[in-house]
Amino acid sequence: MKTAIVTGASAGLGIEFAKLFAADGHSLVLVARRGGPMRRLAEEFRTAHPTISCRILEMDLGRPGAGAELFEKTKDLEIEFLVNNAGFGLAGRFAGLDHAQQLQMIDLNTRTLVELTHLYLPQMLKRGSGRILNVGSVAGFQPGPLMAVYYATKAFVNSFSEALHEELKGSGVSCTVLAPGFTKTEFQSVASLASQKTGIAVASAESVARAGYRAMLEGDSMRITGGVNKLLLQTLRVSPRFLVRKIAGQMNQAALKP
Repeated sequence: MKTAIVTGASAGLGIEFAKLFAADGHSLVLVARRGGPMRRLAEEFRTAHPTISCRILEMDLGRPGAGAELFEKTKDLEIEFLVNNAGFGLAGRFAGLDHAQQLQMIDLNTRTLVELTHLYLPQMLKRGSGRILNVGSVAGFQPGPLMAVYYATKAFVNSFSEALHEELKGSGVSCTVLAPGFTKTEFQSVASLASQKTGIAVASAESVARAGYRAMLEGDSMRITGGVNKLLLQTLRVSPRFLVRKIAGQMNQAALKP
């Protein structure tokens, strides 16, 4: 039975990814700091999908060594799918945000993603099958004043994932990056954002996860969700960089909680 690892599985996109894997009959390893939501999800799966197994690991993947620890705890499993979904953002002026939190964001959003990918990829290549799904963002295509570090981490995820996709061609393994825009999850409250003030439509976590899941199964390099987001990225390609920075900063300023 094929097994999927989903990080950040206690809320939002992580929960929705887990539901999609379970519905397709795949066993799961759910990883997040909060165990309660994952245990409730596992109980739901025991009733709705009794043929699959669901292992719960309460871990802070942002701390050093956590990736290797997760790998050791799953060495008995054949991991066919790796979903690097764990991450968070912070909003505000770079100089005024907490130093340690910003470094933790870099670690979780980028270092852990690279570490887990590097640990699980060799066994996928050896089998000649596997799917990696990294959660990037449309934010990664532009600089983001008032969320400077977060936007930079997502630029890393987008670029790394596309490059890896190209490297893996012909191997039977693929890497897909999901690049959503505003999505209704806990992200906004953690980042101190009030996204409704931007005037931009907010997509449901279910619809975004489903789009990413399909793209992963199809072996696509990238999936950008939402027609508005796709149009935005086309506009970015032909817009002066000073204007791109200014507009992004204005949008983030409008979204900051008072």
